[in-house]
Amino acid sequence: MKAIVVLILVLFFVYLYLIRPGSRKSDVIDALKNQRLYAHRGLYDNDSDHPENSLGAFELAIMNGYGIEMDVQLSRDGIPVVFHDFQLGRVARDKYGKPVTGKVSDYTLEELQSFHLMNSKAQIPTFAQFLELVNGRTPVIVEYKIENEDKELKVCNVVDPMLQKYQGLYCVESFNPRGVKWYRQHRPEIIRGQLSSFFNKTNADRNKWWLIYFLSENLMFNFMTKPDFIAYDCRFWKKLSRRIDRNLYHTCSAAWTIKSQKELDERKNDYDIFIFEGFRAV
Repeated sequence: MKAIVVLILVLFFVYLYLIRPGSRKSDVIDALKNQRLYAHRGLYDNDSDHPENSLGAFELAIMNGYGIEMDVQLSRDGIPVVFHDFQLGRVARDKYGKPVTGKVSDYTLEELQSFHLMNSKAQIPTFAQFLELVNGRTPVIVEYKIENEDKELKVCNVVDPMLQKYQGLYCVESFNPRGVKWYRQHRPEIIRGQLSSFFNKTNADRNKWWLIYFLSENLMFNFMTKPDFIAYDCRFWKKLSRRIDRNLYHTCSAAWTIKSQKELDERKNDYDIFIFEGFRAV
């Protein structure tokens, strides 16, 4: 019996070690927390002329005093573009108004910019266009979209030099722990965040990758990535690892994606930063 108790204690302390995030203090983290509200993919309306991740949606977010959370990935010819899904079909339309098949990475920049977003005339913006538009006017959370096929983390190597020249306040985040680790190794001064969710409930291929999803949703890659903040699916705010990171290790905690003022008010004591969509948050 004693051996079992000792084993349980050892496993518990190993667990605490694995999920322990970074512990540094930073004026950037304080500034990000002070902003508090971040418009997910801009202040968008997909039934309007300012759909998600469009320059119009980003401008509206700035005009209304919000920070911005957005997504970056690479075209086939290696140009960083702003688009959320790996697959184009949900948002991108061809000249006939039909959903575009394939991935962002299947098309060159020229091809991507021949499409439009939803029923608007807005095009898929480049990351350079996004940075030029924002120009330091509001804090930005840059999400790196990293597919498993990107073994060399090309997106980090291409996008980061652009961020090095950017003068505004920003941080980076990714669902892929390899991207967070890249920043720890190559740009440790930049505030980095780990995105996560209850993957074994939300991912269709959970049976194939259940172990990776289990480790990710319980933040067990933190020991190697040392994130400065945790951005966690607000539907699963009770997850033990997330709460330990915030309440024991006092790590900055970001909620995604808040979809109503009621939900924001209910979670106001559980997170420090709120990434929202579908309404005007206060």
